[in-house]
Amino acid sequence: MEMESEILSESESNSKKINIIICGAPGSGKGTQSAFIIEKYNLQHVSTGELLRQEIAKGNELGKKADALISNGQLVPDDMIIHLLEKKIDKLGPNHPKNGIILDGFPRTVNQAEALENLCSTKNAKIDILIDLEVDDEELIKRILNRGKTSGRNDDNLETIRKRLDVYNKQTKPVLEFYKNLGKYVGIDGMGTMEEIFERISKAIDEIK
Repeated sequence: MEMESEILSESESNSKKINIIICGAPGSGKGTQSAFIIEKYNLQHVSTGELLRQEIAKGNELGKKADALISNGQLVPDDMIIHLLEKKIDKLGPNHPKNGIILDGFPRTVNQAEALENLCSTKNAKIDILIDLEVDDEELIKRILNRGKTSGRNDDNLETIRKRLDVYNKQTKPVLEFYKNLGKYVGIDGMGTMEEIFERISKAIDEIK
């Protein structure tokens, strides 16, 4: 996978760059907190969920496959996600004016995490921190059901929500262990107001900057 090194570079001229992964179960508030982080730290947002929705909206072959999987509460295959991520990063190109990137919804499997770390190592770059928004299942279900009343998303129903949480627990939680072993994991209490949660996140980011 070809990724322009300037985007993630830790060169002397870009010494203030910081690259973040934000993680959490469906409904944990990743999108909201990502927006706050992006504004405060001037980061480039890369959401694999949004990339997938764009493909679904196009109605192409990849989008149809992704839609069928997501509607059934399943994860999209690693190679499909990595392909979309590669396209997005390549489109950004070199000399991007942001202070780094924030990855939202990626990596979701250990294979993806390994692929990302290997990629970064070849580009003289690194992921600085994985932020995990910790919210209990009961609250997650409540949030997603409320979201479904206005979002119109087909996957915001109780049966699919439970499937998605089960998939998350089985396939994505090992990613947290992967980054714990690398010393890059920070768990954040995802309960409370948006402002309270963001204050906790900012403290964690500022401690490594």
